[in-house]
Amino acid sequence: MKFTKKQIDRYSRQIVLKKIGVIGQKRLLKSSVLIVGAGGLGSPIAIYLAALGIGRIGIVDKDNIVMSNLSRQIIFETNDINKKKSSTAIRKLRKINPDIQLEPYNSNLTKININRILKNFDLIVDGSDNFRTRFLINDYCLKNKKILVSGAISKFDGQVYTFNFSKRNSPCLRCFIPKMPPNPNIDNCEHEGVLGPLAGIIGSIQANEVVKEILEIGDTLCGHILIVDALKLTFRKVKLPKRSNCYCNEKKK
Repeated sequence: MKFTKKQIDRYSRQIVLKKIGVIGQKRLLKSSVLIVGAGGLGSPIAIYLAALGIGRIGIVDKDNIVMSNLSRQIIFETNDINKKKSSTAIRKLRKINPDIQLEPYNSNLTKININRILKNFDLIVDGSDNFRTRFLINDYCLKNKKILVSGAISKFDGQVYTFNFSKRNSPCLRCFIPKMPPNPNIDNCEHEGVLGPLAGIIGSIQANEVVKEILEIGDTLCGHILIVDALKLTFRKVKLPKRSNCYCNEKKK
């Protein structure tokens, strides 16, 4: 593929980076990423991935926009209240970058539809707000050897995980949380609260991890958890070992 002059201008600050260059930018434009959730995490993830030129982006979210979303879900504005999150987010992203392919999925992920939606994307980003969805995505990506970049936020704390299931030594979410917590469908932000800018921090880091995994640059977060404390402003990278009795080892047999 050849870049147009507009593309060269748009992506010039990335192309000039030695670890990206023309080849890396073409790789980004040929890649496909599915974002699960268009909320606090999904908003900055989607904005940055669209801006930097991920060629095909899908967004899965069944919810409508409500007033309480606006403090952290920065892709939306007051006039968007009561509109569908997925389709509204896609319209905003088209204004940011009209050259990329954008696909809304106005539905919740289930065991019935997950293969149909996820199978044609290279990399999955989990910005969901409940453990039922997180475990469903984890198990699907493990089975199908996809790369999963997952994030979580609550109160003033956030975590980022990268699971590269094409590698045999990659842990999974169940290595960290072996059992489904009680009330797995509950939105922690709704019940415990969350600091708006924290969602931007964690979502931006997730977008950064996506780029690193696609281009295979930098140090992978796979095998670690990045823990962020927004009050103390500390970042800790903690090793996440693969548990010998975990579900992911059972699936490798």
